Parts: sequence; C-alpha cells; structure tokens
Amino acid sequence: MVMTVENAVQGTLDELGTPLDQITFVVFDLETTGVSAGEHAITEIGAVKVRGGQVLGEFGTLVDPGTPIPPFISVLTGITDVMVAAAPKIDSVLPAFLEFARGSTLVAHNAGFDVGFVKAACAAHGYPPPDHPVVDTVTLARKLLTRDEAPNCKLSTLAKIFSSTEPCHRALSDARATVDVLHALLERAGSFGVHTLEELKGFVRAPSPEQRRKRHLADAVPSAPGVYVFEDERGDPLYVGKSVNLRTRVRSYFTASETRPRIREMVGIAVRVRTIVCATALEAEIRELRLIGSAKPRYNRRSRFPEKVVWLKLTDEPFPRLSIVREIKDDGAGYLGPFTSARTAEEARAALHEAIPLRQCTDKIPLRLTGRALRSACALAGLGRCGAPCEGRQSAEEYGAHAAAARQAMELDAAPVFSAIEARMDRLSGDQRYEEAAADRDRLAAYVRASARMQRLRSLTSIPQMVAAGPLPDGRWDVHVIRYGRLASAGVLDKGVHPTPVVDALVATAETVATGPGPIPAASAEETECILRWLESPGVRLVQVEGTWSLPVSGAGRLMGRIERAYRPGDAEPRRWREGRPER
Repeated sequence: MVMTVENAVQGTLDELGTPLDQITFVVFDLETTGVSAGEHAITEIGAVKVRGGQVLGEFGTLVDPGTPIPPFISVLTGITDVMVAAAPKIDSVLPAFLEFARGSTLVAHNAGFDVGFVKAACAAHGYPPPDHPVVDTVTLARKLLTRDEAPNCKLSTLAKIFSSTEPCHRALSDARATVDVLHALLERAGSFGVHTLEELKGFVRAPSPEQRRKRHLADAVPSAPGVYVFEDERGDPLYVGKSVNLRTRVRSYFTASETRPRIREMVGIAVRVRTIVCATALEAEIRELRLIGSAKPRYNRRSRFPEKVVWLKLTDEPFPRLSIVREIKDDGAGYLGPFTSARTAEEARAALHEAIPLRQCTDKIPLRLTGRALRSACALAGLGRCGAPCEGRQSAEEYGAHAAAARQAMELDAAPVFSAIEARMDRLSGDQRYEEAAADRDRLAAYVRASARMQRLRSLTSIPQMVAAGPLPDGRWDVHVIRYGRLASAGVLDKGVHPTPVVDALVATAETVATGPGPIPAASAEETECILRWLESPGVRLVQVEGTWSLPVSGAGRLMGRIERAYRPGDAEPRRWREGRPER
C-alpha cells in the first residue's frame, strides 16, 4: 500500500455556496472482478486528493479479492492472481481509504459504479455508507461538451483531449487522468457561472433547453393511472412508460429531476405524448409491457424482446434428450424455462445431466436397433453417465425411467438434482478443486431458479379463470379478471357498491383468451409475474377461482433460500455454499 499526504487544512462544507477552489476533491477509481457490486470484488483502489488545482496526496493499493480473477478481467486490467496474492484484503484497505477520503467530495468517472462498490464493501464490513457529496465526471462532460468536441464520454476519449496521462485500466493511473478531466470540466463550467459546489450540483441537474421547450407536451395529459407513449414526428413510439398519475409523471420528464442522458435525448426528438387511461395500476403495468413488446421503442431498454427467451426441452422421441430451443410446440415434450439467455439454459442442462444419465448426443436413435450399433458409444458411457442406447445396450423402457426422472425434476421435484450437485460440490471442495465447485454452484443455481420460476408461473397459468380484488387507500377496490395467467379485464369497485354486479360485468366483458402449449400458454412470463406480485400484495382477496392455485410440495421454491444465500457475502451459510470452498 502506498499513501502520501501533505499537511493540509480541510475546507468546510458547512456554509452554502462553497467556492470550488476551496473544495477538497478525492478523485478515485476502482478495478474489480466484475460489474456487480453485490457479487464481485475490488482488486485495486487508486485515489488522488486535490484542492484548488493542487495535488495534496495519493492513495494506491492492490486488493486481494478472495476469489480468482476472471481471465478476461486480467486481460483488461493486467491484474493477475499472482499480483494480488500478497495484497491486503478489503477489510484492511477499506478503513484506510475511508480515512483518506474523510471530509472530501468524491469524484469518479461513472461514479455510480465505483461508489456502489464502496457502499457494498462498507455494508459487508460494518461501516456506515459514505455520505460524501459525489461528482460524476461522465455526467458533467455530457452537460458541458458537444459531440463535435468529444464523440463520447469515455475516460480514454476525454483524457486524449484534457490529460497527458493515458488511462490503462489501472486504478491510480485512471484516477490521475480523471483529475485532469475534472479540472478541465470545472474550468469550462465557470463560463456558465458555476463557481460553487452547490451551483455545480444545480447545473448538472438543470433541465436541458429541449426539455424546457417541450413542457407543453404535458398540458393535456390527464391525472389518472395509465400508459404514456412519447412519439416522434412520424408517430413512431420512442418510449413507453406507465404511472398511477400520468400528468405528474409526464411533467417530470421536462424538469431537473430527469437526468438520464438517453431520456433527455428522447425528449428532444419527441413531438407528442399519447396516453392510454387505465382502470387500475396493474392494468397500466400490463399494457406497458405489451406495448413495449409489440412496438419495441428504441429508448426502452427493458422488456423489448419477450420472444427472445429460450427453453430447455426434453424431446419427445424414443430416447429423449435435453435440447435448447426458442419455441414451444404442442408435441408432448417437457419444457423448463423461460431462460433469458442460452448460456443460463446450458448451465441448467449441465445440472440435470450431472444428476440424471440422459444421453448428450444429438443422433436420432430408432426404437429398435437392427444389425450393428448406430455408432460407438462416447466417453460418457465409460464414465457411467449414459447407458449407451446408441449401441443397443439400453432398451427404451430402461432409458424411459431416466427420461421420466428428468421430466419430474424439471416440472415437480428439484430435490434429486439438488442433492446430486451438492454431493459433487462437497467432493470437489474436499479435493480443493474450488473453481469447479463454484461452476457447479452456478449450474445448480440456474436450474433451481428456472424451475422455481416456472412452477410459480404454472400455478397461475393453469387456472382457466380467477377473479381477485385488492384494496385502495380511499376505500375502493381494484378488481381483475385473470385467465390462464393473462389479465383479461380490470375495473374499480366503488365504496359501498355491491360487488356482484360489478364482478359479473367484468367477467362478461373480459377478453376471450386463447391458449397455446407450454407453461405460459397465454401471456409473457413478465406479465404473469406482474399479476402474481399483485396477487401476493397485502389485502388482495380471491373472489372466484376455477381450479386449484397451488405449488408442488417438493418444488424448487423451497430451495431458493439456500441458493440465494450462496451468493450473499457475509452470510452465516457455510463458505462452500458461497464460493465453492470449505469452512476454515
């Protein structure tokens, strides 16, 4: 660890209007093992303390993350496992960094990322979260620079313009480059009358000229729950959102509270706001999902491609196998999903293969082999992980028992797969093969999460019709008709009104829902999950139910707690469950 600090008197922030040249800034950068503060760890901290354009001190150290550094991270940063082997752990580094930054204003390039990791480290080691003022040089650059000056706001791009230090994904070097960028941006901000920290914060939050010019688009928006659609001059949707109060939400896009660069850009393009008033907040949420999925507005990031999910399929053939597919067919096959990526589906398939000796080849094996074998058995047969039906060693009846076990594990009972992977993790940990044990943990998590999700969805999608009511603060009730997991009708029961005529009217006018094959036959998984969240909210009552709303008694949901604890830092669960290592 290297720390050098000159004697300096910390400037005060107690008075409003603190001049920027009296503010002590700690410009810092982190290198990490990944992008998620909850799952990944810090590998290096670099920080530079400056005030009035002068460097007061520097702080730099590698950090032992306690886990292997992924190869692609090592390629990016140049930091390897060997380099951090003798480095202090974060519980030793964190107090020194917090002391170095005490009483300062924190600065980082894309500050949300770095501050998020610091907060996660503080939470994990019993320190209060840092309450320092924070300046993000990315946000500041977007306010002050034009596209002609800088095609983007990456640190490497800005450093070429404002710094003689070249960022190289090493923390201290990148922090030094960020110092130069900060000073250049503060100098530029001065030409806009920004001379104090408070003025700087207000300047960053101020609405853009485009936002101010477009405020009239909210004039005709009603104060009701519903969906709003920003449209361009051709009438194409730019962005779809929902709110319990359309007028309040749409007006917020034209104020300082809207700071997202992409959304500010969208507002500049929009020429109108179309609204769809809904009876209830749930209806608004569902309509938003459906509109985003059908129109795919380019400024929406979430829920744009519900059709891109994948499924794990147990094929319907004499010797079934597990296949990753994008389409569910009415072919009698078993399905597990939906998965958001083929990689996650592959991990779940690997977990099932570990527990159940299904064939992993892609050949079509006839019911009865005649003459010589279809082909020579693969290595899995020698390992006892496949009965080699391709060589005729296993009959369809014998193999069918394994296929039935796989379908049972996919749809009803996760315990056999869980027990098999847990036992394998114990063996690997005992042999100090921690990386392999961690890989098995990830495969098990992918399988259990998908199985629990599908069973939860199927509990609702198997019900032909459900009517439920939820209380509102003013004494009224939201009433929804749900068919096969799809919202078919929505309305409001006024206070003091008899419910039967209202419910009968909603049922009579509800959408006729056509069903398809698979666990989610009538709606997207996201829509059904929205409905489930509402059904599970406080005070919701079931009015009518056709069929039974239940979950399998041996389902994967009962294992979710152990899976989630396996990824929670600092939990009391054994270390082998958290990172594939035994307790010490």
